[in-house]
Amino acid sequence: MNYFEQLKRRSAEIGSLVCVGLDPDAKRHKVGEIGAYNRAIIEATAPYAACFKPNIAFYEQFGIEGLRQLEATIAAIPSGIPVIGDVKRGDIGNTAAAYARAMFEGWGFDAITLSPYLGRDSVEPFLAYADRGLYLLCRTSNPGAADFQYLRVDGSRPLFEHVAVTVTSWSPSIGLVVGATAPAELQAVRELVPNASFLVPGVGAQGGDAGKTIRAAGGTPGSIVVSATRSIMYAGEGPGFAEAAAAAARALRDELAAAVASLV
Repeated sequence: MNYFEQLKRRSAEIGSLVCVGLDPDAKRHKVGEIGAYNRAIIEATAPYAACFKPNIAFYEQFGIEGLRQLEATIAAIPSGIPVIGDVKRGDIGNTAAAYARAMFEGWGFDAITLSPYLGRDSVEPFLAYADRGLYLLCRTSNPGAADFQYLRVDGSRPLFEHVAVTVTSWSPSIGLVVGATAPAELQAVRELVPNASFLVPGVGAQGGDAGKTIRAAGGTPGSIVVSATRSIMYAGEGPGFAEAAAAAARALRDELAAAVASLV
């Protein structure tokens, strides 16, 4: 079973499109506390998580010990729940091959995020892992996305649309990162690539709207996961932080499910 099949099954089994981000805030934690904190978040939110997504930068910032905490975090995720490594790699072929080995053989991620800027040969080493998934950056959720992603290609189509059509033609193992903060663009990408799987960040702390996201991109299990990190991980403080995280994940699951039901 490849990653997208695994994600589709998990999402359908629990009725959830929620991707729970696991990005520890350096201002809130001592490095040695991260593994235990994340374990509590994982245990509390697992019933509502179609997948989990640690961003490697939030562990690398602590150095070697941070990477040990990432290792402990991945180990705490129950078998059967896919894990997306948010790593946004992108480099020339031989370097990309080393990154691919690191991400899939070293860390064991089921899927990862990649940058498409260097073109197809920078992605091919990752495609060699046929059972894994790739999400290539398309229209991202940050304010600076417009600096390059809206540039017109051949005087017509914006670059992010060109990326969507081009990279998804390379392999069925390729999905797209498309932010919830731009629902019109999200809808445009969905119309261009109706069968692609989307990883949609930006709901919650970044201001994206769950209902608008589903109306723009649909809500079929496996075709989309909606990522939330800070709004779940830090939904509460003190002894009840894990329960607050569970409540936030459940609320997002229910909000997305209600949006899906409204499409019928």
